[in-house]
Amino acid sequence: MDNVNMVLDYKSAGVDIAAGEAAVKAIRHKVRETYNSNVLSDLGSFGGLYRIEKDNWQEPIMVTSTDGVGTKLRIAIMAKKYETIGQDLVNHCVNDILVQGAIPHVFLDYIGVGKLDPQMIEQVIDGLIKACCQNGCALIGGEMAEMPGIYHSDDFDLAGTIVGMVDKANLLPRQTLGKRDRLIGLPSSGLHTNGYSLVRKIVFEHRGLAIDTFIPECKDSLQNLLLSVHKSYLPQLRDSLNDPDLHGLAHITGGGIAGNLSRILPADIGADVVLSNEAIPPLFKWLQKSGQLETAVMQQAFNLGIGMICVVHEDAAERFLTLEGAVPLGELCRRERGEEKVQFV
Repeated sequence: MDNVNMVLDYKSAGVDIAAGEAAVKAIRHKVRETYNSNVLSDLGSFGGLYRIEKDNWQEPIMVTSTDGVGTKLRIAIMAKKYETIGQDLVNHCVNDILVQGAIPHVFLDYIGVGKLDPQMIEQVIDGLIKACCQNGCALIGGEMAEMPGIYHSDDFDLAGTIVGMVDKANLLPRQTLGKRDRLIGLPSSGLHTNGYSLVRKIVFEHRGLAIDTFIPECKDSLQNLLLSVHKSYLPQLRDSLNDPDLHGLAHITGGGIAGNLSRILPADIGADVVLSNEAIPPLFKWLQKSGQLETAVMQQAFNLGIGMICVVHEDAAERFLTLEGAVPLGELCRRERGEEKVQFV
């Protein structure tokens, strides 16, 4: 009978509207740091408004992408460190449209939680804001959903959508991409946002290590190594996007070098990749040894220290090798149908 007389409300069902409103209020002024004169709406509108400066474009193409950060979220939850996750998300999405030659303009986020923690939300948003400012894109909207029936109390999910622009004449990859083009690798800042399900199995299940364990071979703690921010390549490549000698870009995410480089290659073109053992950072070697992983598994699961590959005209290779940290990675060649498009040699 007591249950019949119980007064029910949304908070008793696990959704705290007041806490959500407080979280939005706390971040509103920070989000405005990402705005420019083209943003025509404010946080809390039903939709974000952004003006396109049409005089700056000849034949504008809109480029969009949606992604998340995968099970790297579990590492953030274990470490109770959330700001880097927001940066990971933005930078990953920036790189995904960068490979088509696009410059980011706006970003939108989705945060789903089991129980709303305003402090955690603020840290995540701080990371989003930091990366948006660094990449010159406006955070014009998003969704923060408290869903106790979907997520456990400490769990949350994070995803983002980015919108960028490129002139049709500068779309990548270019039709000039072909045999004898050179591959130039740009270094990653670590694992980026891929391979974490395997990493967690190796580190926490197989080795039984704690998140704050110091790894002598890497001269750092697991927390720092595994939460290293996914690098954005926009600052490094912005001035090269309209260079006709840049024929293509490949963002090295899930699937490794072979899986992602093959996505931009024509049917009859393959790649011979030369990646020396000396060029692979210590973290990847430690993971391989700790998990007793075959080289083929490492090549498929991880970026192996290469976060972006530039495909350039053979005569421009030396010029692109002046980019910070750039290394030669091989070249493109003819491939017969049925052969592996990307081969490590």
